[in-house]
Amino acid sequence: MTDQSAQPAASTAESPKDVAGRPWYVSAILAVCAITLVLGGAWIFARIRSPFPFYGTAYDTPVQAAAFAGTDQDGRAFAFSPATDGRVTALFFGFTHCPNICPLSLAYLDKVRLSLTPAEQARFRVLLVSVDPARDTTERLREYVTFFGKAQGVRIPEPALSRVARDYGASYEKADIKSASEYQINHTTATYLIDAAGRLRVIWDYTQLPQIERVAADVRYVLGSAAQAGTPNRAEPLAQAGAHQTGEQP
Repeated sequence: MTDQSAQPAASTAESPKDVAGRPWYVSAILAVCAITLVLGGAWIFARIRSPFPFYGTAYDTPVQAAAFAGTDQDGRAFAFSPATDGRVTALFFGFTHCPNICPLSLAYLDKVRLSLTPAEQARFRVLLVSVDPARDTTERLREYVTFFGKAQGVRIPEPALSRVARDYGASYEKADIKSASEYQINHTTATYLIDAAGRLRVIWDYTQLPQIERVAADVRYVLGSAAQAGTPNRAEPLAQAGAHQTGEQP
């Protein structure tokens, strides 16, 4: 029996080169390039779908806004026919007993309006649809919306109100009920931007409204953009963050 000299064990450590003999740093560079191409492709796709980088959440395809009727803050019959109105509208659902979100939304949207030129202001309006028709009389609506600027208030009785809210993907419900006349309302905090052809273009969450210039940039683009050919799609509104948030707390 002869002695055999010990042989070095086969190394299991990976070589600095991969199995194809390619240096590791070349693989890393290729991986970075691949990621860059994917991200760049996503950005290009987003810009093709919506050439303008909206601050709010843009609809993939403009959606026809629902028409509705009610009574305005001056007690007059009000009919919103977005396809024939010819103005750009910022619409949100709220109520006059709201402790925070609604008054601030009105204040921010009026600042957006004031940041526009006089010609642009004439083609833009803010519309508040009350989700509390039991307490929001026309007189109270007038006092409320005019206090914060030049918004319009609309009162729609039930059950028509629930149908209008559903058409826009909005929700509302009573909360902290203390009596028949003392309660709060949890409701959607989104604002919907509707173009002059009556199409839903953008949704802003309440938390975005303080960025006045960015919101105004969205409005200016929609004011200035030419109407697209064809009939807008009739589809469900976006269910993005903000579109279905609630949260009026006392």
